[in-house]
Amino acid sequence: MENKDVPFLAEIWLNTSLKAHDFISKEYWTNNKSLMIEKYLPNSEVYIAEETGTILGFIALSENYIASIFVDIEQQGKGIGTLLLNYAKNIRTELKLNVYQKNDKSVNFYKSKDFIILSESTDQPTLEKEYVMQWNKSKK
Repeated sequence: MENKDVPFLAEIWLNTSLKAHDFISKEYWTNNKSLMIEKYLPNSEVYIAEETGTILGFIALSENYIASIFVDIEQQGKGIGTLLLNYAKNIRTELKLNVYQKNDKSVNFYKSKDFIILSESTDQPTLEKEYVMQWNKSKK
């Protein structure tokens, strides 16, 4: 990721979050877009998937934690999420993430990529139940 990519990545994050997390108010997502731009993306290790200069999606890591993985809505279902996740698996021996329980598509995606549910928790800002999931190279 380059600094110039941050606003576009935040737009992918917002549009995808609104669609995938329609059980959370639109205001929550729009109110947090500036945090993505100013704090989360610049302070993460971010890798992008692009084709002929067009960004298709990204994964943001903080140590072994997947802070974000988002693929542009128009590009979903083409293997880009898998590509990004596999890249992270190649540079880490363990990965953890939190995913909303109501986001069945993402929960099933992670399960299909050898992530297991470690525990359940509640996301405090939204009060939504989520899973803590983990992938470990040695348990593959």
